[in-house]
Amino acid sequence: MRQIIPRALQKFSKLTAEQVEGLLLSMAADIDRLETVLDSLAEGILVCDSEHNLILANKYADLLLPISRHGDDTVRVWNVVMDGMVAAYLEDALLSGDQVRDREFETEAKGFRRLLSISIFPLVKDFQVKGSLIRVDDITEKRKKESRIRRIENLASLTTLAAGVAHEIKNPLGSISIHIQLLQRAFKKNEDLYFASHPEDRPDPNFSGERGPTAYFAVFHQYITVINEEIDRLNRIVVDFLFAVKPMDLNLREGNFNTLVKELVDFIGFELDKAHVKTILKLDESLPLFDFDERFMKQAMLNLIQNAVAAMNAGGNLTITTEQKDGDVLIAIQDTGIGIPEANMSKIFEPYFTTKEEGTGLGLTLVFKIIREHQGEIAVSSRKGKGTCFTITLPIPQRDRRLLPPGGYSKDEIAVQVKQATERIAERTAEGTGL
Repeated sequence: MRQIIPRALQKFSKLTAEQVEGLLLSMAADIDRLETVLDSLAEGILVCDSEHNLILANKYADLLLPISRHGDDTVRVWNVVMDGMVAAYLEDALLSGDQVRDREFETEAKGFRRLLSISIFPLVKDFQVKGSLIRVDDITEKRKKESRIRRIENLASLTTLAAGVAHEIKNPLGSISIHIQLLQRAFKKNEDLYFASHPEDRPDPNFSGERGPTAYFAVFHQYITVINEEIDRLNRIVVDFLFAVKPMDLNLREGNFNTLVKELVDFIGFELDKAHVKTILKLDESLPLFDFDERFMKQAMLNLIQNAVAAMNAGGNLTITTEQKDGDVLIAIQDTGIGIPEANMSKIFEPYFTTKEEGTGLGLTLVFKIIREHQGEIAVSSRKGKGTCFTITLPIPQRDRRLLPPGGYSKDEIAVQVKQATERIAERTAEGTGL
């Protein structure tokens, strides 16, 4: 078509009305086809002229940015982009003539938060710049997948260290603990022998203070107690570490997740009351039964609830929601606590990352592992000072099998099903959702 138009223009005065009409119809069809191609792309495209006026934008660009239509062909592109940060950047980049590749912006459009990658290229024809091409990619899911892959790789790297940790740390800790106990027994016998031979030094029950040999023995017991506490703490760290890297032997049984949540909240009710945390349950009573390991899921939920309580120092509301959506079960644990800083959001599931003074940094790693072992996903959203929400997505296995009835369907039944399918396709096409 592009080759025909220049030749047709040279002979335009000789063309008949029908030929002109046919040429215009062909051009219109060609333009419509190009617009269809642009609107079908899974990335936003904006085309500007040499004066940076927006002359073309496909539907995906309008969805991602979005774009405000002024009905004027001479409007600078940064004046129609509604996101202020993106608009300011486009203005600076286009006026300076910079070529940009994959500059990332976090935006919110139509109630959805997205991470966008924006690139700017010059439109060159006959060695002259005729305008600019702006490409907008939605990389939200890409970044989420990269984050999930990174967490999985971190867990996999820990697996290679598990055997060494078990032998090099856990076994010596057990030996130290045993010998400390033997030392305590020996010292207790020595203490008894001393007081047996020096009854005058026995502590006076009517005197609360300690002095002489009694004070010496008390200091020894205090030191031994500290050593035992540290051994126990190190042992817990090792146990958590081994649990994080050891493959889980899930015992999947069909159960009611709402029942699990109620039992868990009752179990830690005293702890919640003590922390002045009000529990709000929004449980979908139509939630279907599905397979999960009750012991591991309780551990994951307990960890998330305890983290939520710790984030609400002055008390607050803990909301637990369950619902069924698109063949999945969604479980949300939301608090009104201090929130998670933006810089920590991508790290919270990584092993050994913690902001607590006494934390091991493996709690949320274990939660992530448990959910992944159930073929599920876990996501987090948070605003500093407003609270945090962890959302767990668990798939519901499809057990129903649609079989043909004995003898198959009649012609009339097939016609009805075809008609219904056609109507559904028409409805979805009209809504713009496709098949």
